[in-house]
Amino acid sequence: MKKILTLLLLGVTLSVTAQTAREEIRKNPYLAGSNYVDYNRQIPEFQYTKAPKGYVPFYFTHYGRHGSRWLIGKDDYNRVLRPLQKGRKYGKLTQEGERVLNELEKFNITTYKRLGELTTVGERQHHGIGSRIAKNFPEIFLSKNVAIDARSTVVIRCILSMEAECEELMAANPTARIHNDVSEAFQYYLNQEWEGKVKESSGHVNRRQVAEFNDRNTHPERLMKVLFNDPQWTADSIHQRTLMRQLFEMVINMQSHDGAPTSLINIFTEDERYDLWRQNNVGWYLRYANSPMTDNNMPFSQFNLLTNIIETADTCVALGKPQATMRFGHEVCVMPLACLMELGNCNVSVEDLDDLDKYWQNYKIFPMGCNIQLIFYKPEKGEGDILVKALLNEREVTLPVEQATATPYYYKWSDLRQYWTNKLNKFKE
Repeated sequence: MKKILTLLLLGVTLSVTAQTAREEIRKNPYLAGSNYVDYNRQIPEFQYTKAPKGYVPFYFTHYGRHGSRWLIGKDDYNRVLRPLQKGRKYGKLTQEGERVLNELEKFNITTYKRLGELTTVGERQHHGIGSRIAKNFPEIFLSKNVAIDARSTVVIRCILSMEAECEELMAANPTARIHNDVSEAFQYYLNQEWEGKVKESSGHVNRRQVAEFNDRNTHPERLMKVLFNDPQWTADSIHQRTLMRQLFEMVINMQSHDGAPTSLINIFTEDERYDLWRQNNVGWYLRYANSPMTDNNMPFSQFNLLTNIIETADTCVALGKPQATMRFGHEVCVMPLACLMELGNCNVSVEDLDDLDKYWQNYKIFPMGCNIQLIFYKPEKGEGDILVKALLNEREVTLPVEQATATPYYYKWSDLRQYWTNKLNKFKE
């Protein structure tokens, strides 16, 4: 079910979201952070559609990203400090430039030997998610001796995120039998390497086109005047577009930390925040989503993960008793997995990069702590079809098959399983 804006395909048309991305980011500037967005800044209201009469949840399966973290790259912080410190050395910083540099230098001390690690904000995100899971699906998670299998990639921030959620599940139900496991043996599906057919058949991103888009949407002139007092020196000594983008990345991730100088986001105007977000939105879309511009097969990088979800569900559904399967990993898995599963509009295909922000917003898919949940339902009495509902970041989303009943968001597992299996098999051919 490929959805393309420029065509009417299978009678499907797409509509622009009621509230534009620009309006959403204006109201909540931290959404401009793309994959750095603090999950807790956009927790949805939980008014879920009731299951069809007589149906109860009995199985929960999931893939979740770790919570908020420090930046990962060895030079992600210092590369921002160096040009500002150079300006200070030559007396070229404005008063505001000095203030910004002082704030960043104080914060930089906290990053020592912590690159890529989970922050307290990230831990809190997963405590909240775990608590809500237990509250939203008590038939599963509050049942006596419920079996919960939780596995994580070998990265410490993912392990700690798993532990935070499981702590809440155990607190809600001390009888729960939770099995935590971490091993290289699980990496092939929890964080599959992009090799073989996926790598060979994925289209290459047109770097020149992306660079042109980014340059058209990067306007550093005003910001440089805020930071530096000598325009000619700045033009000769500072790579202005690069500094603007890297400073924005450092500042927008301040939302990942308690006590960090988050107000530094205000050194960027509304338009600048929006333009910088659009660049990241395009970059993630072209690399990981269903971009027609690259004939991209990157969603199939999660072939092993979706296969594991299907096969594990088959076993657990056959058992027919309350249980849960939980998996913890990274946003570079959640993003293509959501597209591969065709959750909501994640798999939308957009031809014009200038229009992408109207139809596809990355912050709705992969904030820090993002997660995909599938909840399985069965008749409380007697026999009947197994139904499944999907949640993306705890929000109900549509699936790429016909609804099982008049009740929105509930689908036959047999239909969905067949659709996904056919899709995976076709890719293998």
